Amino acid sequence: MIQEVRLPEISENVGAGDVIKILVSVGDTVEIDQSLVEIETEKAVLEVPSPHKGKVTEILVRPGETIKVGQVFMKIDTAAGSTAETALPKTTAAAAASATETARPKTTAAASAPAASAAVPPAAPPESPRRTGPQEREADGTAAASAPSDPTPAVSAPPPAASPAVRRLARELGIDLRSVTGSGERGRIVENDLKEYAKNVVAGAAPPQKTAAGLPAAETGKWGPFTREPMTKVRQVTARSMAGAWATVPRVTHHDKADITGLDAAQKKYSARVEKSGGKLTVTAVVIKVVASALKIFPKFNASVDVERQEIIYKQHYHIGVAVDTDRGLLVPVIRDADRKNLREISVELGVLADKARERKIAPDDLEGGTFTVSNLGGIGGTGFSPIVYAPQVAILGVARARIEPVWIDDRWEPRLMLPLSLSYDHRLIDGADAARFVRWVAQALEDPILAWIEG
Repeated sequence: MIQEVRLPEISENVGAGDVIKILVSVGDTVEIDQSLVEIETEKAVLEVPSPHKGKVTEILVRPGETIKVGQVFMKIDTAAGSTAETALPKTTAAAAASATETARPKTTAAASAPAASAAVPPAAPPESPRRTGPQEREADGTAAASAPSDPTPAVSAPPPAASPAVRRLARELGIDLRSVTGSGERGRIVENDLKEYAKNVVAGAAPPQKTAAGLPAAETGKWGPFTREPMTKVRQVTARSMAGAWATVPRVTHHDKADITGLDAAQKKYSARVEKSGGKLTVTAVVIKVVASALKIFPKFNASVDVERQEIIYKQHYHIGVAVDTDRGLLVPVIRDADRKNLREISVELGVLADKARERKIAPDDLEGGTFTVSNLGGIGGTGFSPIVYAPQVAILGVARARIEPVWIDDRWEPRLMLPLSLSYDHRLIDGADAARFVRWVAQALEDPILAWIEG
């Protein structure tokens, strides 16, 4: 029996992914849970496992293509009498159910909203040009194969954020979510947005268009030669997130310095203990531990702002995101419950997550749920910087390179190792005095390291 393999639901608000590698060939025999393709989403690179056991009969995608959740990308001839449904992973089953629901006749829409369903034609997704030419590359640097002729147009970016109920209603009404402007938090589409869109179409009014007014036109070649290359999914989501944060969060940055001369000595003294556990005792690991303690003393920095309800959400969990530089762009894996872990545990976990991020093995769940972020550029250089707050968080701590500086102590100058700290914060919730007190507490904690950070 020929079974269709669909792209499963990967993570919330992730609707598509780019094919990086095909891991099997036509004619190969595959086992259940054997990896079939490697795809890159907005949040991670991951392998899609096979839900069936059998022989690959057809591969419907090529490297460089964008495939949507629920889309068939491969066909497998299963062994006679095998029950594919029982072996189907939950995520794949959900995707298949979603695709089946999409393929059903729109009878529900006709019953619940006859006027709207009759008057609103299905909105065709905007066509996206194929990415071809010498600039098209796979993630490993090899040339990607040209995309095949496919009646399904390539999608340049996943659908906007929306709840499953809103997505279902959009399918029933035949509305493409990419044509709708969301009014919810961070552009999230809510039910009223669909209703307003439907009213506009019924009334003959053009739906609002998202424009980039005031921005210069794209490069035309008038001033000289140039090349193009597609943005990675990581770069796409970074661009959207940072632009949204810049536009909505009134950010202020407070700068200070910590004397880590003692910490540097302690780091050298206790590094061997941590290395025995497979970790590396770094300034970043120490900062994470100190920040986790500081957030309990300054709860505003571990909160979020709910604009719609005019409320402040104080979180009782302390998950610290850590910015990691990768060849695909900036990724922010999360150290969960950092307040409950000793310095040894944080050091080991930090190394594991950083390696996974750089090796493209990071899972979407590893990048979600952070309540505060630390970004350390000290390994590269710089005397300070102003990081952008990663909404819905309200603060981020930037760390630059430590330098020996003269410090006046007890009527004389002494050479001390000074660490620049830069705290960017959401001024809607945090005032300047709050920020100054927070950074000063962090600096003082870094200036007085104790063995309990490693053992307790």
